[in-house]
Amino acid sequence: MDRKKTLLLALVAAVLTLGTLWYAHRPVAIQESTMEDVRAEAARGGYRLINTEELAKLYRHPPANLLLVDTRQDWEYRSGHIKGAVNFPMEPTWWSRWRAQGRLAALLGPDKDRLVVFY
Repeated sequence: MDRKKTLLLALVAAVLTLGTLWYAHRPVAIQESTMEDVRAEAARGGYRLINTEELAKLYRHPPANLLLVDTRQDWEYRSGHIKGAVNFPMEPTWWSRWRAQGRLAALLGPDKDRLVVFY
């Protein structure tokens, strides 16, 4: 009787492990965001969107509290970035963004009136 329970327990563990591995590595269709989606998210978060011309003006005459944040991957940042920008890779998943919250808060600092541009 104990051997049957052990075998059943091992089978359940194997099925759960395989199911978890499949779920974590399953192909997921990437949802493309439209500009309307970006505008709506910015409005919900209280952010202001700027275009490249506005960024160029800020860059030519930067305010003292300007922080430029390059959100691309490290290798992309190393291949070229706006002078003075810091790198903070932003992954498109909620899990990676949740994990990065503390590091992002440390990067931004306590100044809530700081002008921060993510690109």
